[in-house]
Amino acid sequence: METVVKEFKHCNVIEVKGRVDSATAPKLSQTLDKVCEQGHFKLVLDMAGVEYMSSAGFRALLAAQRTCKRYNRGEVVLATVPARIREALELAGFNELFKSFDDVLSAVGSF
Repeated sequence: METVVKEFKHCNVIEVKGRVDSATAPKLSQTLDKVCEQGHFKLVLDMAGVEYMSSAGFRALLAAQRTCKRYNRGEVVLATVPARIREALELAGFNELFKSFDDVLSAVGSF
């Protein structure tokens, strides 16, 4: 799994590629924590390149969402979520916790 962080004026876009499982979820958590530590709390996760996401990946997303929403500073939104991962998010009830957009431009525009 690899992540690429792009800074924009109103938010940061984090591209996630590969498999997010119990072995790689800590790396995703570190990336999200690092961005938040730098004072950025409006995050767009571009998930177009994600092949698989386990419950460990979902926990990393949830932890980041809690951090970003604390004190109403921002939030994590998802963009270009693959169909299989979208279904898993819905089964886990995460679709109510995260806004989801069909493309990155719409997600960035939401801020």
